[in-house]
Amino acid sequence: MNSSVQLQSLDMGNHIVHTPVILSPMAGVTNWPFRVLCREYGPDGLYVAEMITARALVARNPKAERLCRFDSSEKYRSLQLYGVNPSIVRQAAQIVVDEDMADHIDLNFGCPVPKVTRKGGGSALPWKNDLFREVLRNVVKVAQPAGIPVTAKIRVGIDDNHTTFHDSALIAQDEGCKFVTLHGRTTAQYYGGHAEWDKIAQLVDELDIPVIGNGDIWSAEDAVEMVKETGCAGVAIGRGCQGRPWLFGDIANAFSGSSDRINPKLGEVGDIIIRHVKLLTDFYDGDEMMAVHDLRKHVAWYLKGFPVGGGTRAAFMKCESISDVEAEVAKFDRNIEFPMAIADKPRGRVRFAKKVHLPYNWLESRELTPQERADMFEDDPMDASY
Repeated sequence: MNSSVQLQSLDMGNHIVHTPVILSPMAGVTNWPFRVLCREYGPDGLYVAEMITARALVARNPKAERLCRFDSSEKYRSLQLYGVNPSIVRQAAQIVVDEDMADHIDLNFGCPVPKVTRKGGGSALPWKNDLFREVLRNVVKVAQPAGIPVTAKIRVGIDDNHTTFHDSALIAQDEGCKFVTLHGRTTAQYYGGHAEWDKIAQLVDELDIPVIGNGDIWSAEDAVEMVKETGCAGVAIGRGCQGRPWLFGDIANAFSGSSDRINPKLGEVGDIIIRHVKLLTDFYDGDEMMAVHDLRKHVAWYLKGFPVGGGTRAAFMKCESISDVEAEVAKFDRNIEFPMAIADKPRGRVRFAKKVHLPYNWLESRELTPQERADMFEDDPMDASY
């Protein structure tokens, strides 16, 4: 396929992103080993670290600090913060600035997970216009003087009857965000159904700042089609790259007009698995057991569709060292072709939320009541652990 779509460079103020293709932050996935793999295949885009809980960073939680690490090859460091209390999020942003932890701060207002939304965080937070503005303003006030751009990741809304993306995107623009990323689903949709790309197109028409589209990009062709349909300035890739870091290479080719695609045989995928676990071992300061345990979910994604049998997958779940992983990879038939039947199909968890979990009476008002503010902030209920 030859694409006539070309992405324009994205001006971040302190950096020019020549191809606005973004690795979306995913909890437990986008630590620096996985980012390095994606970046090696992909274009000069943004490869965002997994979500850092602001309260945990302020409390100097060791896991939070580990997740803030970047590899020396990552010349432009993108970090995502999550928080509900504007003061705590500002303190976390100040740490990022003072300790030169990142070159770009993204703020998470898109997470649909109940343990986040029931505290008023993630995709629940934009319902409260005043709180949303306050969080953004606090971070921009700290980051902007340091030359660090701030961006926001949002969803369509709580559900079809409580949409927020119009208001929150305009607020983000007013408060100085460099761009907004819209995942075309509501909190209620979770990761099920189909992303509503038309909502992305609506936002493109409404904003003066760039809009990045997110949702249901499983192939390079999907990425090109999203830009064609919506006019978005770039694309953000989440679950589509799980077990397929080379998807970024496919997307880079597609936007350059090339029909070349990377379809590695099982032997090449095995080589990637070994490289991944070695990078994870560095990430865990030499702890092979932690690295191999972290690898397990990735192996399930890497092997998706390959005819390797349940026994092979089960064997990887019992690995405890790099040598164990290498021994299992050595058993692969290296010439097995990549399973094209699932190449552009959904990956990762496709779950529907049975219920949206929100603070009591959250939907009664678009602004925080005095009682809600007291309940949320006086005792700072945000968990500092992981």
